[in-house]
Amino acid sequence: MARYVYNPHVMRFWFSLVFVCSGLFAQSKALPIGSGSNKRVKIEATLSLDKSAVEKAVGHAMEEGFLVVEVRVTPLAGNVLISPDDFILRSDKNGERSGAFSPHQIAGSSVMTLNQRSSGGGVSREENGRVWGPIGGGRPQRLPDSSPTIASSGGTTETVATMSQTRGKESPLLGALKEKVLAEKESAEPVTGQLYFLMEGKHKVKQLELVYNHNAPETRVFIRFKE
Repeated sequence: MARYVYNPHVMRFWFSLVFVCSGLFAQSKALPIGSGSNKRVKIEATLSLDKSAVEKAVGHAMEEGFLVVEVRVTPLAGNVLISPDDFILRSDKNGERSGAFSPHQIAGSSVMTLNQRSSGGGVSREENGRVWGPIGGGRPQRLPDSSPTIASSGGTTETVATMSQTRGKESPLLGALKEKVLAEKESAEPVTGQLYFLMEGKHKVKQLELVYNHNAPETRVFIRFKE
């Protein structure tokens, strides 16, 4: 019977090989995808949820809380006007929803105001207040004199951003976002690009839903993601 002779160099080689292979497997893990269609368009979407996936998708680090959805919009009935404003991202976790942010809202030399409107359960809360920007220069913070408005309403939370221009140096993130963002255009051919959403807290893939044409019930498309 052959005897096994322990060789530390061989053992280190095998441990290194296992470590490298596990790293390659993690890097090659497919991103969550989803699709949907109506009579006018077909939409295919890929979700980058965690911070490392977002950075890889954009090619630049972004602040915590931003999610990236890359979409391919294929017109099915001639020319279709395609716009990032047609999309929202919502979560089953707490009813939160976010419209798509423009590159300048994320990384431009401006001040952004985030208004969170909550509705449902009999009481709604609307927080209004200026937020320091740009996000590309650091996480925005609401000013101390911001005060919420309480009213009777429904059960969802929506993040809305408004901008006011200020002087300042543009973030290097801006160029990367402008290059990859979904462009607003009328087209009869497939159009691809990225959408940027801001969601508070942690959300699971199964909790997120991309909605197209959210203001037009008769042509809405609901897209769930699968890992």
